[in-house]
Amino acid sequence: MTEPVDPDVDLAEARQRRESRRAHYGGLAVIAAGGAIGAGARYGAALLWPTAAGSFPWTTLGVNASGSLLIGIFLVALTEAWTAPAWVRPFFATGVLGGFTTFSTYCLDIERLVTGGRADLALGYLVATPAAALAAVAAGAWATRRLLAATTARRTR
Repeated sequence: MTEPVDPDVDLAEARQRRESRRAHYGGLAVIAAGGAIGAGARYGAALLWPTAAGSFPWTTLGVNASGSLLIGIFLVALTEAWTAPAWVRPFFATGVLGGFTTFSTYCLDIERLVTGGRADLALGYLVATPAAALAAVAAGAWATRRLLAATTARRTR
């Protein structure tokens, strides 16, 4: 199977190869800036609501669920209702919300609970986090679609 080819780009030309490479740097910078903001917000949440050793990591669960809710809201609004500049989606969805939500802290929390003799809490947390995140993203998408439909119906009356 062959890869698709863009007929407007001739990678045999050095100038076009350089342009193609440079085009990705702006996107990476936007994602990195958003990621720094999101990670900073997550760190702030951990400082505001610290989790005691051996206890259920409610803060990380809340961060992952709320970030998933915002991803559901934002992506539906962006793809179904608004037109935004091309940088907005990678900045906010991939960068800010990707940096805010955290799989690594989730895994570390599980490991700490297990090594601390709290396998029961670790198992509950292992199941609760992805369930909460999936429910939150679905609820955010569903609620946003309902709101958009109601707004559209109101405008057409």
